[in-house]
Amino acid sequence: MLHHIENVAAAIQFIETHLTEKLDLEGVAAAVHYSKYHLHRIFVSTVGMTIHDYAQRRRLTEAAKLLVFSDRPIIEIALLAGYESQQAFTDTFRAMYKKAPGQFRDEGEFYPLQLRYELHASPTPVKGEIDWRRDIVPAAERDIPAWMALVRMVVDGFPHLNEAEYLRTLHRRIQEKRALIMKDGEVAIGILAFCPEMGSIDFFGIHPQYRDRGIAQAFVRRVLDELTEQTPVSITTFREGDKADPGHRAVIKSLGFAEAELLTEFGYPTQRFILRNKQTEGDGDV
Repeated sequence: MLHHIENVAAAIQFIETHLTEKLDLEGVAAAVHYSKYHLHRIFVSTVGMTIHDYAQRRRLTEAAKLLVFSDRPIIEIALLAGYESQQAFTDTFRAMYKKAPGQFRDEGEFYPLQLRYELHASPTPVKGEIDWRRDIVPAAERDIPAWMALVRMVVDGFPHLNEAEYLRTLHRRIQEKRALIMKDGEVAIGILAFCPEMGSIDFFGIHPQYRDRGIAQAFVRRVLDELTEQTPVSITTFREGDKADPGHRAVIKSLGFAEAELLTEFGYPTQRFILRNKQTEGDGDV
């Protein structure tokens, strides 16, 4: 397991230092001296996306940063991002950011599509069923650095995230005991902020290295326990077919949430999902 993490970390390091160059699975695998077939498998299982998708999302994020914080021509930024033409860059940028590069520049507000992954070097195996009453607890102010580290890792699921604004809201949620956290040592492996009056989940993130361990299900049970039996739980995520979705919509549906109305948040098309509180049916399971 540790060997796999080291190889994925090495692949990420290589990608990050060669973002302006042509990158493919074979080249990255050769650089880290690992079989491309095995690297593909462990990269996807650890990061949750392919090397191609990770590199593309990182390049677009760096391109978005240049659009806002530099005066470089768009065609130059397109070439740095690995596109052979401005039109190809514009088409991909619009599909992921929901606006053309020129509009993004004019609005002058940078937000990331994908930030660099910082992996946990020695994750603790999760054995048996998670005790959601014991292991998932209200976050404290001292947890904010670990919380924000996980936010930056799962930012791919939250378009238009403004960190300064997010931190102000997080402080309030912590004071109100409406921010829940699960940690492995000092590393946050699950975080969730919610509003009990509305029954809404404002933010929900699971560390990629801890997926498929029942943590997401445990958080949902914890939230249901916080709400009245008549209050359904709601969360918003990507609309169907959104190319920017790295898989969050499928995760939400796998937790039992049902599709509801289409929304637009911060100018971004999203969809609301609802989970009925099964306590109303005498069943607290999710």
